[in-house]
Amino acid sequence: MDKKFYSVISMMSGTSMDGCDACLVRLSDNFEYKIDGFYSLEYPQDVRKKLLDIAVGNGNTADICFLNFVVGKHFAKCANLLLEKYNLKKEKIDFISSHGQTVYHIPQEKEIGGYRTKSTLQIGDISVIAGNTGITTIGDFRPRDMAAGGQGAPLVPFADEKIFGKDKNRAIQNIGGIANVTVLSKDIPTFAFDNSVGNMLIDYFSHKFFGKNYDKDGLLAKQGKVDEEWLDELMKDEYYALVPPKTTGREHFNDKYAENILKTAPENKYDIIRTVTELTAKAIYKSYEDFVFPKTSIDEVVIGGGGAYNPVLMQALQKYFGQIPVKTHDDYGICSQHKECLAFAILGLCTLLKKTNNLPECTGAAKAVVMGKIAY
Repeated sequence: MDKKFYSVISMMSGTSMDGCDACLVRLSDNFEYKIDGFYSLEYPQDVRKKLLDIAVGNGNTADICFLNFVVGKHFAKCANLLLEKYNLKKEKIDFISSHGQTVYHIPQEKEIGGYRTKSTLQIGDISVIAGNTGITTIGDFRPRDMAAGGQGAPLVPFADEKIFGKDKNRAIQNIGGIANVTVLSKDIPTFAFDNSVGNMLIDYFSHKFFGKNYDKDGLLAKQGKVDEEWLDELMKDEYYALVPPKTTGREHFNDKYAENILKTAPENKYDIIRTVTELTAKAIYKSYEDFVFPKTSIDEVVIGGGGAYNPVLMQALQKYFGQIPVKTHDDYGICSQHKECLAFAILGLCTLLKKTNNLPECTGAAKAVVMGKIAY
């Protein structure tokens, strides 16, 4: 049977909440892919501030209601600008796949009125996106996995299997706002979990002390040194000891958390940036020692996300991993900035084709399910 190809716009905004990334993806029904274009649209500063407030519980239901449509319009604008950039008509696009913007994630069960449940909320309503682009839009993936008993995350491992295969033992390590790993092994089923604070603390202190949204090229960290005593203290955070499956986000590693650890931080601001950069690397490696190496060997680690562009962080990772090569997605011809968009294109196609698209071994779900909703 001949392969069928789909033209997809896939969109993503992560825990850094800095804006929307959109990829133009050519994708076959057996998941062969080609990335044909990319566009990124930052959130207006007042929108980003309100999103960050909501994520740490400083918003109200009116804010969430309003931002749900604002983010939808922003995602739609990003998609339309992508089409304009490449001189494409909307009729050429089969569907949009949108991760949306996570504003809160509760991966552990809570109880009220006799009901126990986990929960998650991604805003950027898909009906708003569909209505403002004229393109069928797929999104809101996480709740279906939670309804099957999972944590609604991580979802990218499903796509990692399709993209990288399992011809050798690889750890696909994403370092965004939060860091997470997918373990692809010839010997055991794929598993994954959130394994480090990622860029969150680096970004927070870069903005607080230097007015920068992130530490570009690690230039701030390069001017400081690691405070080993403070690093040891930070490594004692309870999340790192939790056994997978596990996920985390701004509900734990938030501004309040950052301000609290600042009470015992070194005085030198550059030392703070350098130490939290080291923390990101050390927590990642410690998670492998505790939860990966006891199950399988790893031939190489492949880094994606914004962390791949921080040379100080990359050097720290290679130091910890020693003889295990630390590569990037770019070494495989995938721009690190494009990877998660590509992943959600794959998830969206599965939704369209009614194919299961979660990995229960990674999320803790009781079974494989078809995640995602469709707005025409």
